Amino acid sequence: MTFTMPSSFPAFMATKTDGAVVRGLSTLSADQLPVGEVTVKVHWSSVNYKDALATLADGGVARISPLVAGVDLAGEVVAVDGVAFCQVGDLVLAHGYDIGTGRHGAYAEYCRLPASYVVALPHPLTARQAMAIGTAGFTAAQSVHALERHGLRAGDGPVLVTGATGGVGSTAVGMLSRRGYTVVASTGKATEEAFLRELGASNVIDRAELATDDGRPLGKERWAAVVDCVGGTTLATAIKTTKYGGAVAASGLTGGTALPTSVFPFILRGVALLGIDSVQLDMEQRCEIWRRCATDLQPVGLDGDLVVEIGLDGLEEALTTIRAGGARGRYVVRLA
Repeated sequence: MTFTMPSSFPAFMATKTDGAVVRGLSTLSADQLPVGEVTVKVHWSSVNYKDALATLADGGVARISPLVAGVDLAGEVVAVDGVAFCQVGDLVLAHGYDIGTGRHGAYAEYCRLPASYVVALPHPLTARQAMAIGTAGFTAAQSVHALERHGLRAGDGPVLVTGATGGVGSTAVGMLSRRGYTVVASTGKATEEAFLRELGASNVIDRAELATDDGRPLGKERWAAVVDCVGGTTLATAIKTTKYGGAVAASGLTGGTALPTSVFPFILRGVALLGIDSVQLDMEQRCEIWRRCATDLQPVGLDGDLVVEIGLDGLEEALTTIRAGGARGRYVVRLA
């Protein structure tokens, strides 16, 4: 059966105008979609910090205007052009590259992608579950994967997760706890302790413990490893309090881009700093980590309190909340 795309369909768009950005619901037509071999009917997307930046005038992320935001998606293939590995009707996901930044992204009912961007939806994940993980959860999984490749094992000691109520942090807590690690969650939201303990945190600490630079090059050894979603002074403190031979996986910058530390943790304790980038990760590793997201790294709370479901009409509030640091867990965006 030949698929006929509707002449227009809903989309959430951001348009630069006079030094500002106007964002909101609009419509998109098939001829406005970018070139690509795979056309997907989007069932689900999610909301990430990067999505908020892509819809701000000073976010430094969007490279085209107007832009359909949304850096990740899961849905059904409705058209393919010369691609052997997927067929019409296949369920797929995609994230990273220039999706939702340099080409129209996921906040529309249809998205067209290069074949090299597409990942088969790994069994037994549903499309909704995949986007409950989404870019933020994939970043968390990539962080845990990198720490374990470095040698981290359950029983080595507590693993610190900073920014623990956010998208990356909350899924990292759920993944690590399911893997049997003792998780210490750092947050500035004292009211969310019960939420973090439900995800599996053994202890919850105030982010203020990590947010002040005491000037010393080393601190007391506390963590076997760290998943850092914040950066800045928090990351520096985490590094200098990591145990001998431990590692820190860093993916965030909400606390700043400067790293006020010294070489001492690296040359006196052998601490490793592992940079985490999910945007350009090669496809072999991308598929391997998604297979783990569907199995041993599937986070606690994936079908429960971790996730808040919204439609396109809920994006304005969600983007504002996540930019202000007020998000709790993950937003999934329903499009189908």
